[in-house]
Amino acid sequence: MWWREHPIAWRRLGRRGPLAAALVAASLTGGCFEPLYGSRPSINSETVHDRLAAVEIPTIAAPRGMPAARIAVAMRNALQFDLNGGAGANAPTHRLVVNVGTTQMTVIVDLTSGRPDTQVDAVSANYQLVEIATGKVVLKDSSFAHVGYDIPGSAQRFAAQRAQREAEDRATEAVAEAIRNRLASYFVAGT
Repeated sequence: MWWREHPIAWRRLGRRGPLAAALVAASLTGGCFEPLYGSRPSINSETVHDRLAAVEIPTIAAPRGMPAARIAVAMRNALQFDLNGGAGANAPTHRLVVNVGTTQMTVIVDLTSGRPDTQVDAVSANYQLVEIATGKVVLKDSSFAHVGYDIPGSAQRFAAQRAQREAEDRATEAVAEAIRNRLASYFVAGT
């Protein structure tokens, strides 16, 4: 083995040896990664950001006056921002059809008042990515997020409502981010 035959060469590298090995490994794998928001210097190919920007998001259907209606609007806004910075798709190639739902679970109940102290809100979304040119569903998946929150006191009902809304907003953002990441994975790998 050559490293046993030349022990002086390894001693000369000293602490620079692992650094050199890391730089060699980084240079070999540097072309394998594609930035999500950046652009590549290549002129002919589309980036993931360009493909995500070409996704049209129609209004998400939800029953009016229900908590799911507010979450549907927030989900569409979050997806619009995550996919194309808030602007609509210029020349849409795909349509993202999303259905949202929400549930609430009480985790801890105050024994003296019988009111909840800690709750968990869940936001779930079923979505389909439809190719506009053919009308074919190319991706069908679902995502969900559970977010817990504390109710500050039994007499502070408005604080409890605000805590619930903030929890729903955090869950909505998490689900929208998961959908964006799944779409990015589809556009890179095709699966």
